[in-house]
Amino acid sequence: MDYQNILHNLRGLSPEEYNFLQQVMNGMTQEQAQRFVMFYSGKRQNPTDLLLFTLIGFFGVAGIQRFITRQIGMGILYFFTAGLCFIGTIVDLINNKSLTLEFNQKVAVECAQMVKMGGI
Repeated sequence: MDYQNILHNLRGLSPEEYNFLQQVMNGMTQEQAQRFVMFYSGKRQNPTDLLLFTLIGFFGVAGIQRFITRQIGMGILYFFTAGLCFIGTIVDLINNKSLTLEFNQKVAVECAQMVKMGGI
């Protein structure tokens, strides 16, 4: 089944994320795919948004990007060490797309499991 029309509305979708989502949605009915995308779109993070949260670490509170990606321990560590003396924040600036992709892949798998089990 072609999910291109369903996935077209997701903002900031990278080619890697698109391919991953097609794999996750493989075998879903049209109704399941629509429910999956609706649920997933509310939970996923846009790479641009995560970049902005990382930049806040330089001027305000460090570690917000880690809290948003459910890495609570790292978020607390960044908060109390000023982003590991800004080195960790710089690394996160460089790797923000991979951090976002990793988070979105986890969220996609969780959402797909819930849709397939009939939880949503």
